[in-house]
Amino acid sequence: QVQVVESGGGLVQAGGSLRLSCVASGTFFSINVMAWYRQAPGKRRELVASVTSADTTNYVDSVKGRFTISTMNAKNTVYLQMNGLKPEDTAVYYCNAMVRTTAARTTYSYWGQGTQVTVSS
Repeated sequence: QVQVVESGGGLVQAGGSLRLSCVASGTFFSINVMAWYRQAPGKRRELVASVTSADTTNYVDSVKGRFTISTMNAKNTVYLQMNGLKPEDTAVYYCNAMVRTTAARTTYSYWGQGTQVTVSS
């Protein structure tokens, strides 16, 4: 069983900063990718940023230069540093972990419960 827990959301004024944290815990072989997604009201969930076990990062264009994804603790902890926040960044942010539960190549997707980020103008 794998648990994914996010923290760090909140209310901030435009131009401000927040840091989201996510920890994947439980019994598993390895984590291939950890990522942050977000979903605003009435919109589809979108990938914000991801980091692989090889530390390759990827960002959606709208956050490039403002957000930074990083990992620690044998890569089961991921952070999303969000600077220069804009009202359009308002959404529920979800952490996702692509996990290998055994040495086999099959990966499974685990989601956190989400954390609200609200940016006021």
